[in-house]
Amino acid sequence: MTNLATSSGSDAPQADDESMNWGTNSSLSEIAALLREAKHVVLLTHARPDGDAIGATLAVARCLGRLDIKATPVYAGPWSHRFDGIVGATETVRVGMLTQAPKSCANADLILVMDTGSWSQLAEVRAWIEPLHEKIALIDHHLHGDASVASLRVVDSASAATCQTVAPLCLDLLGLSSVTDFPVDVAEPLYLGVATDTGWFRHSNVSPDVLHLAARLLDAGVDHKSVYERVEQSDNPARIRLIGRAINSMQLLANERVAVLTLTQQDLKECHGSLDDMGGMNDLPMNIGSVRVSAVISEIADNVCKVSLRSKPKVDADDVFVNVNEVAMSLGGGGHAQASGCKLREPVGDASTRIADALVACFE
Repeated sequence: MTNLATSSGSDAPQADDESMNWGTNSSLSEIAALLREAKHVVLLTHARPDGDAIGATLAVARCLGRLDIKATPVYAGPWSHRFDGIVGATETVRVGMLTQAPKSCANADLILVMDTGSWSQLAEVRAWIEPLHEKIALIDHHLHGDASVASLRVVDSASAATCQTVAPLCLDLLGLSSVTDFPVDVAEPLYLGVATDTGWFRHSNVSPDVLHLAARLLDAGVDHKSVYERVEQSDNPARIRLIGRAINSMQLLANERVAVLTLTQQDLKECHGSLDDMGGMNDLPMNIGSVRVSAVISEIADNVCKVSLRSKPKVDADDVFVNVNEVAMSLGGGGHAQASGCKLREPVGDASTRIADALVACFE
């Protein structure tokens, strides 16, 4: 494996004395150079990967493949089959809890982690990768993470999606000057990441730069309608039934400014669904005009709950803005100011009460 601790790029920002602080201490050009030197790269992301995580790993894997560098995306935890059409024929590895590298990854000489820098989101692979800190690079866009995950980090919290940051890395790898020149199979996963992490261009993280990138990816040949249908219009009946359960569970608190939705394992069983069907319901309560912040609590195992938090930006002086990243951090999680989450190891009823109390307190 490449020892990243001995690598340095001429344009890489210098790490400060507190080298364990979260934040950027490298550059995309330095990471691109290391990728080009590698023979086999493992691409990791957070468990239960979403569109941005899958998009970033696939785009880099396909760029490296064009350079005759073996690249293996590894996905841990539940997998959503709505992404199968995007993955296509690209070779990937799907795993559960690991104590050592999968056989297909054992001889990799570089690991690139994308769309997370949090040990809590890498729990399934932590035992394997933690001893390899000096051989891991990371690209992320979240406000907080664990610097001990990787020795080289590029963290751009101003990016709406990790794919927005990865796009120039892919340009560097392929020696291209314009996004419009990307092969379609590279442009498509990048578009997936940008589109899904902005809620298909509805969230407050949409910016001129995001829309410009999306337009150039369409110019490269991405079929927006096809991507949207494959990813967003492929639900099974179980998921629709679970959406109904989630809505029926909704509590409206603090003068209907806080919405809390809960899904239990019993709901999952009675709706004949899987863990994959429980995700992506954060936007449901945000359609209510009075709601400023929402939480979806999903019981994913006995006494284990996944919490997803969303908030709206202020539109006038009377609005209360809730920084859900701060709420999540107080509970051991993190993310973005308006989109964050955490995992609570307690009964679902206790978790719902705890989250409701934390959000209501933001309005007191």
